[in-house]
Amino acid sequence: MATGAVTPPPPPLAAARRGIRGRVALHRRLAASPIHFFSPRKDESVISTNGGNEEMVTDSLNVARGLSHPGLSSSLSNKASLVPTPLLPTEPSDLWFNRLRPSIDESDCKYKRLFGCYVAREAVIDEEYWIAAWLRAEDHYEDQSGNRYVESFKRKFASQEFHALKKRCSKQHGEKYICFVAVKNDDLRRTVLNSVVGTLDVCVRHPLHGEKFPEEPGRSSLHCRIYQPDQPKFGYLTNVCVAKYARRQGIASNMLLLAIDAARINGAENIYIHVHKHNLPAWRLYNQIGFKMVDQDGARRSSDLCLLSFGS
Repeated sequence: MATGAVTPPPPPLAAARRGIRGRVALHRRLAASPIHFFSPRKDESVISTNGGNEEMVTDSLNVARGLSHPGLSSSLSNKASLVPTPLLPTEPSDLWFNRLRPSIDESDCKYKRLFGCYVAREAVIDEEYWIAAWLRAEDHYEDQSGNRYVESFKRKFASQEFHALKKRCSKQHGEKYICFVAVKNDDLRRTVLNSVVGTLDVCVRHPLHGEKFPEEPGRSSLHCRIYQPDQPKFGYLTNVCVAKYARRQGIASNMLLLAIDAARINGAENIYIHVHKHNLPAWRLYNQIGFKMVDQDGARRSSDLCLLSFGS
């Protein structure tokens, strides 16, 4: 063959055989190499302690009931799914949802209320704050389940609410802010992800200068941020949310009663809450507990929210 001559390409059959051999070799290398999955730590096994019978507690019950996992698309939720860290990818996080829920003794809460197979108490770990934020995202987008981007919206909403909630609860000057959660209370050693079923917040503070009633959520206050210490404190309840599959079990009413007791312990004379004028189930719940409509002298008549008060 002359120098500089171009080598002709191999016949099509030889090239096909070479490609098949290459793919086979690649599959063999992948099969031999270890694959690392996100898995629970050794000390996070989830078993039943009832009668010594071991029973895996999975999230399949939530999936069957249509409850999507925090940060995980409903279409990907199944028994074999592993729950990733549900904050936005650009944010560092050390949340670990496969950790076991704190027991009643371990939580060491100042406020708690036992009822049925649940306990209402303060949120004590970051994972519980995140689940509370996610329940609020689920509630906020409950009527938009057909939106193809709703899972992304929920994750962004929950991420923002999580950081805002932690900031509010860490604030001690001028007001007392507490996040309550309702947690399953049984003999099973459950994960945090499979335990929290409800949440609400309570804020106890003095009124601001020029303020007569608490502002509606989402409205910027026109009052100066100076408290009136000579005026009696009041409590304000917000973000009452219960997971869909756990509703109609007295969870919301017991969380409200606990929040009212906590507000009274912290010096609140009256406790307020806003409710949408067309939310009839919420109206019935608040009336049963003892909330009454507040006459605001015609203020905000165009609003869809009504202010209720307990204790006045």
